[in-house]
Amino acid sequence: MLTVQAVTDPESLWRLCSEWEDLDAELSPRLPFTGPLWNMLWWRHMPSDNIYVRDSFYAHVVRDAASRLIAVAPMMLTRRPRSRLFPLRELGFFGADPNMTEIRGLACRPADQYRAMLALSAYFIERDKNWDWLKWGGIHKDAHLAGELDDSISLRAVKDVPDYYLRLPRSWDELKAGLSRNTKEALRKCYNSLKRDGHAFTFRVIDRPDESAAAISRFFLLHKARAARADMVRHRDVFAAEKSRRFLRDYAHAMAERDSLRVFEILVAGKVVASRIGFVFGKELYLYYSGFNPDWSKYSIMTTVVAEAIKWAVDQRFDIVNLSTGNDPSKLRWGPQETLYRQGVLVAPTLRGQLAFAAYSGGLALSQTNEYGGFLSGLRRSYA
Repeated sequence: MLTVQAVTDPESLWRLCSEWEDLDAELSPRLPFTGPLWNMLWWRHMPSDNIYVRDSFYAHVVRDAASRLIAVAPMMLTRRPRSRLFPLRELGFFGADPNMTEIRGLACRPADQYRAMLALSAYFIERDKNWDWLKWGGIHKDAHLAGELDDSISLRAVKDVPDYYLRLPRSWDELKAGLSRNTKEALRKCYNSLKRDGHAFTFRVIDRPDESAAAISRFFLLHKARAARADMVRHRDVFAAEKSRRFLRDYAHAMAERDSLRVFEILVAGKVVASRIGFVFGKELYLYYSGFNPDWSKYSIMTTVVAEAIKWAVDQRFDIVNLSTGNDPSKLRWGPQETLYRQGVLVAPTLRGQLAFAAYSGGLALSQTNEYGGFLSGLRRSYA
């Protein structure tokens, strides 16, 4: 028997921090996005409250018969527009941002996910007058009884998000021996091209709290510089908005205070030309976003900083390096393992819910084609 309990305010959710952290520590591969620190800071900085969208706190927890914490659902109820005249009402998880939160969903052990989702779905369906659709995310596709979950909860607009990670051997040479010939050649070239042109680099790891703010500021500049280049593969500036930068600064500072922040930098002639943020969770390292000076792109400088970060993790006896989400070649070249996280939509079993979701789904397509596009684009939340 599982019990679903509403959490009435952020302070009450924060009081669950110790239990939540114990639960989160049991997950692997670790993600920043399932822990209390990420979620509570996200709610402090990122919820919307404007003429188009209003987010209201709507968190819940799931407990078993012995009151053991089974799952945390850091959720919000989003109204579009915020007026009371037939607003579209979405239940979703914290993390509706420009992909700062790469995976959104329950904090829950994969083995408990099926029954926790069923309990939450039944609980919300009993209260179906409060919402129109529920956007699930972070569902382990290989979770226990995943097939039964698909049959029990009819999800629409299903999409799978891959996350890639490396289980580290005891030495860099052992890891490199298992790489493809093309990857070995790419590594050789990125190091030799710098030497050929007379450039010596320094690899630096920032981990002290008093140095973290400056390192994050350098990261923002390099991330923005990379995004601004139109002659390269397009990368979005995820931290273009000031509130996004404030959020990451606060999270990075709090992680540095816990000795859980690492900022990996490549310096040439004393200047930082590449940066990648890492978060430490026990013996696991999560490699978050990067930035680099595009003038150094011909040297494959980001390959160098990732290789040096992985070498560092091997030397520090880490078990796992998480390369983060997305199936771009810079991740796949390392021969990583994959975890798939499913997301999808549960529509409320009411006429209103069906009509509201149809209107929202139609509006997403309509906003790209007709004269009302500007209004509808503002009305909807971007999940890109």
